[in-house]
Amino acid sequence: MNEWCQKNPLEWNKYINKEVKVTADEKQQYQGWVFTVDPVSASVVLVNFQNTGKISVAVVMGHAVEGVEVLQEGDDTMAGRLSAVFMPEGWQVLSKEELERKKGCLRAWLEKNLIPVTEEGETLRVAGVLTVNPPYDPKDCSSSNEIILSRVQSLVESNPGNVTVRELPNV
Repeated sequence: MNEWCQKNPLEWNKYINKEVKVTADEKQQYQGWVFTVDPVSASVVLVNFQNTGKISVAVVMGHAVEGVEVLQEGDDTMAGRLSAVFMPEGWQVLSKEELERKKGCLRAWLEKNLIPVTEEGETLRVAGVLTVNPPYDPKDCSSSNEIILSRVQSLVESNPGNVTVRELPNV
């Protein structure tokens, strides 16, 4: 087994969001920004942003990695660009404060509609038979009772406080 595969996840984590050059079997070289390293196979997922606006993704199998050289450190902007590559369309990352606000708003809305709600960490438990997990949207509801699931999802969807409004900075 090669030296790269012998590393542990904490060591691989040091390469995340950095531009690297990976030397693989038969002296092939790959260059790109490290999105992640698979903890099971030690495979490196590289992303390249091309001038045409297109994005290419390459996976270098862990067993083939002979060396990794860091070319450039990444910043928060690059971390955001890399994460956005693999986010579903229209999905956004919410801060802890925004998630707490959404949870509180949804809880108040359900209680206003006379639905019993308790909190279990980040999860809302509704009437003891349904859970709503972050980010507290209709698709985040889970229950084995389809009737209750459908009705609570409709309530979550109609929650007037579910709209995120952000102020634009003065330019």
